[in-house]
Amino acid sequence: ILSINAACVGMSLGVLLPLVFPGICFGVTTALLVGALATVSNPLYFVVASVALGFVGAVLSARCSQSVMLGLATVLVGGGVAASFVVKSFSVYMMDVARGYQFHPDESTGFEDFEFSVSSEIMLGLVWIASSILVAACIAYRDGHFRNLDLISMFRPGYTAIPANDTSVAAPKRKADRHSPFRDPPAVSPDAFNMFDPADLPPRLAEYANMVYSACEDLGNFFGFQDSSVRNQAEHLLILLSNNRRYMSSHILPPSVQPPSPIHALHAKVFSNYMKWCRAMSVSPNFSKMNTSMSAPPAVGSRVVDLVLWFCIWGEAANIRHMPECLWFLYHKMMEEYTRSEGYSHTRSLYAGHYLDNVVAPIYDIVAKNMSSSKDHVEKRNYDDFNEFFWSRFCLGFRYSSEIIGEDGADVEVMGSLTGPLPGETLPAITEGMLNAPKTFLEKRSWLRGVMALNRIIEWHIVTFFLLGVIAFSRELIWGWVYSLKVASGVFWIFNSLHLCWNLLEVWGAFPGIQLNGTSVCGSIFTLVARFLILVYQTLYLMWAFSPQKGVYLGIEADTTFWWWQYVWLSLLCMVPYCVECVFQLWPVLATRLYTSQNDYVQSFLNILYPLSRLYVGKEVHESGAHAAVYILFWVTLIAWKLFFSYIFEVYSMVLPTLQLTDDFLNYPNQSFAKMSLLLIMRWFPQFVVYLIDMSIWYAGWQAFAGTAVGFSDHIGDVRSIDDIRKNFGRAPENFCKKMLSPDAGSRRGSSASFLGGTSSQNLAHGEGSSLLGADPHKLQSYVNRLLDVRIQKWVMFSAAWNEIIDHFRDEDIISNTESDNLKFSRFDGFSQAIYLPVFQTAGVIENIMSELERPSDEYKDPKTGVVTDEAFFNPIIGHVIMLTAVSEMWELGSYLFTQMLGPIHANDINAVMGTILKWSENGTLSGHVKCESVRGVMNNFVALIKIMSKGLQKRKVATKPRSSMKKAEVSKPPASASGFRRVVSATSLTSLDSEAKPMAKTGFDQQYKKSPIVVVDALRDQVRDKFRNMAHAMKGLVKNTDKDSESRDVVDRVTFLLSMENGFLWDDAYASDQLDGISKSVTYKAVLKKTYGLVACHPDDVEPKSKEVKRRLTFFVNTLFMDMPDAPSIHDMFSWNVLTPYYSEDVTYGKEDLEKRSDALGVSTLLYLQTLYRADWNNFLERLGIADEEKIWSKKYVDETRRWASCRAQTLSRTVNGMMYYEKALRLLASLERLDNDTTNDLMGEKFGYVVSCQVYGNMKRNQDRKADDIDHLMHRFPHLRVAYIDTIRLNRSGSAICYSVLVKSDKKGGIQEVYRVRLPGNPIIGEGKPENQNHAMIFTRSEFLQTIDMNQEGYFEEALKMRNCLQEFAKREGPLPTTILGLREHIFTGSVSSLANYMALQEISFVTLGQRVLTRPLHIRLHYGHPDLFDKLFFITRGGISKSSKGINLSEDIFAGYNNVIRGGSVGFKEYLQVGKGRDVGMSQIYKFEAKLSQGAAEQSLSRDVYRMCNRLDFFRLLSFYYGGIGHYFSNVLTILTVYAVVYLMSVLALFDLERIGDRLITPMGTIQMLLGGLGLLQTIPLFATLGVERGWWASIKEIFHVFVTGGPLHFMFHIQTKANYMAQTILVGGAKYRPTGRGFVTQHTPFDELFRFFATSHLYLGVELAAQLILMGVYTDAGQYFGRTWSMWLPAGSFFA
Repeated sequence: ILSINAACVGMSLGVLLPLVFPGICFGVTTALLVGALATVSNPLYFVVASVALGFVGAVLSARCSQSVMLGLATVLVGGGVAASFVVKSFSVYMMDVARGYQFHPDESTGFEDFEFSVSSEIMLGLVWIASSILVAACIAYRDGHFRNLDLISMFRPGYTAIPANDTSVAAPKRKADRHSPFRDPPAVSPDAFNMFDPADLPPRLAEYANMVYSACEDLGNFFGFQDSSVRNQAEHLLILLSNNRRYMSSHILPPSVQPPSPIHALHAKVFSNYMKWCRAMSVSPNFSKMNTSMSAPPAVGSRVVDLVLWFCIWGEAANIRHMPECLWFLYHKMMEEYTRSEGYSHTRSLYAGHYLDNVVAPIYDIVAKNMSSSKDHVEKRNYDDFNEFFWSRFCLGFRYSSEIIGEDGADVEVMGSLTGPLPGETLPAITEGMLNAPKTFLEKRSWLRGVMALNRIIEWHIVTFFLLGVIAFSRELIWGWVYSLKVASGVFWIFNSLHLCWNLLEVWGAFPGIQLNGTSVCGSIFTLVARFLILVYQTLYLMWAFSPQKGVYLGIEADTTFWWWQYVWLSLLCMVPYCVECVFQLWPVLATRLYTSQNDYVQSFLNILYPLSRLYVGKEVHESGAHAAVYILFWVTLIAWKLFFSYIFEVYSMVLPTLQLTDDFLNYPNQSFAKMSLLLIMRWFPQFVVYLIDMSIWYAGWQAFAGTAVGFSDHIGDVRSIDDIRKNFGRAPENFCKKMLSPDAGSRRGSSASFLGGTSSQNLAHGEGSSLLGADPHKLQSYVNRLLDVRIQKWVMFSAAWNEIIDHFRDEDIISNTESDNLKFSRFDGFSQAIYLPVFQTAGVIENIMSELERPSDEYKDPKTGVVTDEAFFNPIIGHVIMLTAVSEMWELGSYLFTQMLGPIHANDINAVMGTILKWSENGTLSGHVKCESVRGVMNNFVALIKIMSKGLQKRKVATKPRSSMKKAEVSKPPASASGFRRVVSATSLTSLDSEAKPMAKTGFDQQYKKSPIVVVDALRDQVRDKFRNMAHAMKGLVKNTDKDSESRDVVDRVTFLLSMENGFLWDDAYASDQLDGISKSVTYKAVLKKTYGLVACHPDDVEPKSKEVKRRLTFFVNTLFMDMPDAPSIHDMFSWNVLTPYYSEDVTYGKEDLEKRSDALGVSTLLYLQTLYRADWNNFLERLGIADEEKIWSKKYVDETRRWASCRAQTLSRTVNGMMYYEKALRLLASLERLDNDTTNDLMGEKFGYVVSCQVYGNMKRNQDRKADDIDHLMHRFPHLRVAYIDTIRLNRSGSAICYSVLVKSDKKGGIQEVYRVRLPGNPIIGEGKPENQNHAMIFTRSEFLQTIDMNQEGYFEEALKMRNCLQEFAKREGPLPTTILGLREHIFTGSVSSLANYMALQEISFVTLGQRVLTRPLHIRLHYGHPDLFDKLFFITRGGISKSSKGINLSEDIFAGYNNVIRGGSVGFKEYLQVGKGRDVGMSQIYKFEAKLSQGAAEQSLSRDVYRMCNRLDFFRLLSFYYGGIGHYFSNVLTILTVYAVVYLMSVLALFDLERIGDRLITPMGTIQMLLGGLGLLQTIPLFATLGVERGWWASIKEIFHVFVTGGPLHFMFHIQTKANYMAQTILVGGAKYRPTGRGFVTQHTPFDELFRFFATSHLYLGVELAAQLILMGVYTDAGQYFGRTWSMWLPAGSFFA
């Protein structure tokens, strides 16, 4: 009866039975207890009494407090069960009571020895009561639920009152003083605003302003929010609502799925986690009712109130923002209070800061006190512990405010009709619950914590190693399949024993400190007992199955086969959970459906058998079936290869030595079993450790193969060089306009009339080096309006963006002026073409055309008729876009050059000749009139002429007055006709040209001009005339059929006449000199000449940029145009994003003293170092500023530019800000291409993009007059869109108490800094890890849907900023079952050229941040967040704990925990490589050492964390393998590698010292396999790097880079840092000490003293290296095995690398 009652109570606890059952059980058990005390012996008593009392108990349980009845039943039944274990005769007596028999015990009860005045029956009843009291005490002590034992509370309605003077609550109390400085923050200017002036909002924001401002005022007064915080969140909400307008567009969402309004869309996303929390708490969500003060529909107005309340709570929550469910608790309770107050005639008005003082500050005090403790993790609570207190319904029994109830209403400024406290205010304060809240996870410092998390991986290795051993021994000993199967069945025993070990570890991990409910305890005990009993019988059956002969066991006489089958059937029972779990591993979505099931019975079984299912998180972590199939295939193939390799080299190779050792023990006398066992362990242990390690090596290989395949499929590396750019340049405009411009851009329209919305034909003045986008937003209009071809429009749009990119290259001084001209598109006012291709694209093309024209005649002659047609002859040129364009450009530009050079005297002849040639070309008879195959002679003279003019005109000194007396016409510009130069020389005007030319020739020019008698000495003139004369003669020789064809004869005559005119250019010295003077003064002519020079006279290699950085960036940009990239929406419909950069006190901008100082005599200055490292950039810098004397760089005119140049080549804040603000410039360029006016563009800038730098100590810098503060101010003035957030600490008194504010400042655009917001904080916000806390305080000032986190050692590129709009569209895609909430981007390490060590770090990072992240994303789908520059779904993260965790120590690697939190809360992570951001890495030995130490310590802390433990237990097995080997497993493998090296060295030394290398008298077989595995396979770790470089740079370049790494000692460096990682990971796991290690991020410009190096590396490396070397030398002295070098070379490598 007790057992049945206990089972019913337990199932009621687990929700398996209705809660009336505890009442029934309590009644039945009470009847039994009363019968025991009354010594009733009536057979009907128990039947009647149990029915009656059971009914009464059921009624009480149904109508009164169910929890109390459940507690009483648990206590009474538990006491009875406990008494039956304590007193043997108790159960016998209870049996007699139930049956109504007299008590006649079979043995003594134990009470006879004592003289009691009561009978033994009553004593047994009292024992039951005493046991029940002890059970109640245990429950009360464990859970602290003393209130559940209050019987009176069963009948008390409503809430329990807490005395106002209760002194038992130890929560810190703050009472706001009306004259406290807390109430009076420093004043903020009333005119200050952040992005938008509330009095002059753009139309997109003004639509919602009235609703938002009304709700802000109402809620701000009701709860006492700070005014500055409310203003901040009001703008925040307005911008979010404006951005959500996109969902009302039919081209974004079809009408059938559009939300009713943007407010509905935002509300659904913000409150998605709140809805989950309410379901978990089994409560209805609290949302606002209709707000009568708003003139809006009820559904809209109420949702605005919900949003305003949430953002106001979040905006002032400070550090509580790390506790998302705590915020939802506050919202739930506060909205409940607000809705209860609705309907009163007057609302309350609390002082600004009431919410902070009475809600946030008390919670903050508790959290801060725990976080500031110096104790280890298990002895203090962190953010997660406090947050998980709100995962249980217990938290709902508290009120949100810690305000002391019952005092006067001094805090209420305007009292309404609210008399008395609201329902709920009589509950205890939430601080009481948080004070008593236990830890929910013990981060014990032990390797066992990591073993617990990774138990499935360890279990897999143990089981497969055992099975491989069975196969190896069966093969060697020739076992039959039956016996082999019998031996292999031992795996069942291993499974069960390991599972029992894991359960025991779970007990160890939860004790002491974790409070478990009854379901957890019962489930754990049931699992442990069941597994242990099965293991006992498994052991017995297995022993009997292998017994040598038939025997009698358990009274059964049977052979070994019988017992083996008993073992198998029993083992299958415990294997059922494994079989079920295997289904979940292969189809992960089933597990999610199971965990998210709302069925009470399913949840009850999960609560008992799978404790992690009770967690609020970890419900949805699955991938789609298609994704799962791909990564399962990846791992199945890898595992198959690993098992095959391990079997051959690690397992089978040990079988024979093992058999020899055991054979000697069995067959020789005086052999020690202990010695044999020890030798076996010593020989097998290294093999097993290598078996644990080697999968990471094979993973590197598989990663390389998969990454290469994915890279090629994504078209990464298609464009690797400038030659590749040339080949693909013709396709670039089409792809650029298709992907990177929205349908609103002019290039995507069918007609030119729509572009830029006008038909103005204003002329654009040409300026050398000028930007395409100057002050006039319609600068391209006059050109594009003339274009009727959409393809030409696309070229114009692309040229605008391309030239802007090149201009920014020039501003960054990575190219020279000449290189800039060669890379940019050209434009000439009034010419027929809108744009001309860049010189780098057309250089050498004319030479290729010459080669085509000189090809053998057999290739173009008609084989039947022998006739040559223009179509066949020019087909290779016409079919090649670039060749055709080059010919067109050369014709037009050359015509212009000759016309201007020869002047008006020869204009008619030139026009006539050109017109005739054009006519032949259009008629298709050019090859019949001209010897095209011999045109090279003309071309050579033309090139020589262009070279002479290009060189001579630059140095030409122009005469002060004309040398010739003739009156010259204005010919500096081509005819300004609508269709440009081509119409002047078109075929339609040939007739008029010819009729005008002949009379002119007859009358001569003597009537108009008089020949100048002056003899002028002009060397350039003479050279030009000679070259032109040669070219003209060569042209005459090209014309065919001069004797038959009149047109051909006319051309030759005109050229002859041109050459013979006495008053013409070739014979009149004064006229020719004047012409050259005129063109030398023409800017347009020089520009055309420069373009023509590049077109015809430059080799392709000469016009390529010399900078590797320029080549890399250009090739990457062009390559990404052909990659899979989402199409860009319009700027109105694009997603919004902000950039957030945490900054402490690093360098902002180098000053003169920073650049010139030397640390010692051997050191060099930073400026000299940079000048040497970036010599070409420095020369470009001097050229850009026109500095001839380097001594002037520190003059007042150039000092700022010099500082900026140096700072942009170091890891400084100014470099980061400069790069990130390219986003704004890129958006403005795109807006101009999409026909947006300036006002609209400015409004959209504030709505779509923002940049906040969180300068934590900026306030202290200002007070201390630190130059860094001035540099930050200068950045704000340079970039008015930049915002700086900082923590302002103001001391209140001499005792040190202070008040902290989160402050946002900006430039006032008048040279000053303006404060925008000042939000008071409950205390110092830096109570956890500094960086995430710094980010958290500034988060409230961001304005966007998405957030990009950028470190201050990163930089941006303008060409990449153009693609951010496309990148954000990745969040709109949904490639799997879960939404994309983090998007990773590619990083380029820009510090690789600083030194060899920096190059090693850069290569390591390239492999990790490109190929590694690529494979983790696809096909493995387990990429997390490994740092910056990832993009976050901000709304998803701010409602789920923020973008990083910040508990001290445990969250040292704060970035990765954002990925963990994202996965276990139902988000997914993407990674795209079409956009890159620069990143700096450490460049010095000690810097790299500190960096690796920090990462290793962070990995060690991760292995202790709840996040890793829960992820490892929730992921399916194959994703778990990906997570382990792609992340934290790397550090475990380093530890195991060092352990293996250590073990192998000592093993070989011990065997050599004790002469145990040989086994018996057999020949020595050196153990070389293990060394080959450690050394040889270690080289395979370079495969990912080789694959990464091969895909992006080409395989030959990759081979050269890898060879360079090996030659320069790279492997020794990597081995050195294997020990760094292993040392710090092991140290941190065992003793702690994890902390942030600042590396300085500076340049290494001085030598490090040896004593400092020794201090850094002695304990971690040098001592170990010496120890290993000593052991190897000792082994070499005593070994008899030979092959010393072959056996030890792989051991000498790490030993040498450690102390070298």
